[in-house]
Amino acid sequence: MKKLVFIPLLLLLISCAVKEKPLFVKVDNIKVLSSSLDNIVLTADAYFINQNDVGGSLESENIDVLIDNIPVAKMSSEKFDVPARKEFTIPLKVVIPTKDVLKNNDGGLLGGILNSIINKKMNVQYKGIITYRKYGFSYDYEVDKTQEVKIKI
Repeated sequence: MKKLVFIPLLLLLISCAVKEKPLFVKVDNIKVLSSSLDNIVLTADAYFINQNDVGGSLESENIDVLIDNIPVAKMSSEKFDVPARKEFTIPLKVVIPTKDVLKNNDGGLLGGILNSIINKKMNVQYKGIITYRKYGFSYDYEVDKTQEVKIKI
């Protein structure tokens, strides 16, 4: 009798297995959500396609945010639940305190940021790792996206 219960359970587990890692498509839509004397809020979207019958979770830790090739912040996100058999995006948002940007003035950071503000555009780069996890299986996706964004003052 136990074998009769075990066989359907085994078939269920095999059919719902993680066959492939979700496909990382791109990071896009980097933009300045808001800017003030207190902070700059940047957002971006990471696009994925999950071909599996099961979901999982994605997390990002210590993604470096660079403005004009200068590190200004590290971004981490909360765990994101991956839907089964869907295309989806995860938001990447970082708040950069203006005082931290000014404090990191290392031979030109302030000048570079001020130049970006005067020109009303800057190059923003997200660089780091997003990790997918499910059933003890994990996979790291390398993120390295640079985009010119316009600053709204």
